[in-house]
Amino acid sequence: MDHEAEYNNRALVPEHPGIIAGWVRDAAAFRAGWAEAALDLPYGPGERERLDLFRPGPGENWPVALFVHGGYWQSLDRRVFSHCARGLLAHGVAVAVPSYDLCPAVPLDRITEQLREAAAFLHRRSGRRLLAMGHSAGGHASAMLMATDWAARGLPAGLVPAALPISGVFELWPLLGTSINAALGLDETTARAHSPALLLPPAGGRLHAVVGDAESGEFRRQTRDFAAHWGGSWEALPGANHFTVLAPLAGPEHPLVRRAALLARGG
Repeated sequence: MDHEAEYNNRALVPEHPGIIAGWVRDAAAFRAGWAEAALDLPYGPGERERLDLFRPGPGENWPVALFVHGGYWQSLDRRVFSHCARGLLAHGVAVAVPSYDLCPAVPLDRITEQLREAAAFLHRRSGRRLLAMGHSAGGHASAMLMATDWAARGLPAGLVPAALPISGVFELWPLLGTSINAALGLDETTARAHSPALLLPPAGGRLHAVVGDAESGEFRRQTRDFAAHWGGSWEALPGANHFTVLAPLAGPEHPLVRRAALLARGG
């Protein structure tokens, strides 16, 4: 199998620069227009350890989703994805979008730890358990957050009882021989240590995994296999590629947004 061809999504979707430019434009307009936004909240001491919290209305008494952006752990930041909060906000769910440090400046395990810190920060602020969501590398992160032993960190067990990964990577070892790994620096041991597909499913956890039906065979396989391993559900969005698969989140009517809102409320 040509893993470079299967996992290099920017090569697979040559029109991706225009899609990302659209995200940047839509995200900036959304941030400028949403009144109940707490921007640049520090969840750690680092320059990129900041998150933006969008609330449906005043106060903190809302279900909370944590949306983690993608970019193969080596590009982009939270300000490209602000508009992905719009759909859930219409259903009364607050959405936090964090940035994090990028490879190769930090290793992958540091990124996972930063996102755990972001989740802990949100819990301490809201007193609520969280729905973890994310795209691509962020889909990996949502699974890792759900699998975290929160009690060992002095936090409530099951702090992240539900996850909705979108086009996630759950087996990292296929990346080893690809250009993607140049910045990640994974070897067989670290790739397997950071693969949710090798972790036991969290007791009582709720997982719904999503992929575009126009994505590569490997992305569709990973989504299907991971959902089966963790006893969750999955779907392939018709006509969606690795980038357009995010489009439903920007509005309230898509069934995926309704499902996410239900997961955020504990359903």
